[in-house]
Amino acid sequence: MIRPLIFAAALALAACAASGRVSAPPPTVAAAPVDPSIVSPPKTDLKGYLRPDALDGLAILGPPPDPDTPRGQADRATYLATRALAGTPRWEAAKRDNDLWYGGAMRRYACAVGREITETATPLTWKLLHRVEIDVVTVGSPAKRRFNRVRPLIGDDRPVCVPREDWMKTNGSYPSGHAGTGWAWGLVVAELAPERATAAIEAGREVGDSRVVCGVHYPSDVEAGRTLASAMVARLHAEPAFQRDLAAAKRELSRAKPLSCRA
Repeated sequence: MIRPLIFAAALALAACAASGRVSAPPPTVAAAPVDPSIVSPPKTDLKGYLRPDALDGLAILGPPPDPDTPRGQADRATYLATRALAGTPRWEAAKRDNDLWYGGAMRRYACAVGREITETATPLTWKLLHRVEIDVVTVGSPAKRRFNRVRPLIGDDRPVCVPREDWMKTNGSYPSGHAGTGWAWGLVVAELAPERATAAIEAGREVGDSRVVCGVHYPSDVEAGRTLASAMVARLHAEPAFQRDLAAAKRELSRAKPLSCRA
């Protein structure tokens, strides 16, 4: 569990910042190499379930915290504290969670429910989850564009767990799309396998926490992503196509090959 470390360290750093005593920045460490294919989503013909006007993400979220507020300072303190995780097992897990499109993150959910979830083994489930991911982008993009919050790694050369790309300079940090997708997938997978709901939601939480570990989002970005994802999944249940696909995926997953993952 990484959450106690994140928040304990954040509080300590925030207290130092408030008193004017901030530790010197750590030495620059180059980010570990990551397969470039997992940085950006592939082209797809899939479409989400929701129209762009189905949910007002701007109204639901409101703006991110100002950098000079206690919450904004805690966000920054958490970013600084979690750079110490570079090279740890949690750092490596965060790299895998970055991969929403090629199976890295999805394996968390497969392990959570003890069933294989892949494009070939469970195509209906796989397609359902990726259509939900597209909806996360649809409902989250207006807030990203409006608030255009700068990501924590921009202008800072401390280690991050993914390659630095030019698009990160212009793609808003708030809300976190990865965290929103992770939480939405947790909620949906919990419905597909209700007997493993706790594990599914835990997987969704870990995917969001990984964005903070990676250094590509602040905690409040992750919180906003989860808030919007919760609203979005509730709204999805009013869509007949989503309901049909959810029912079909539930049947498919119940017949899927059992999967045993190492702890």
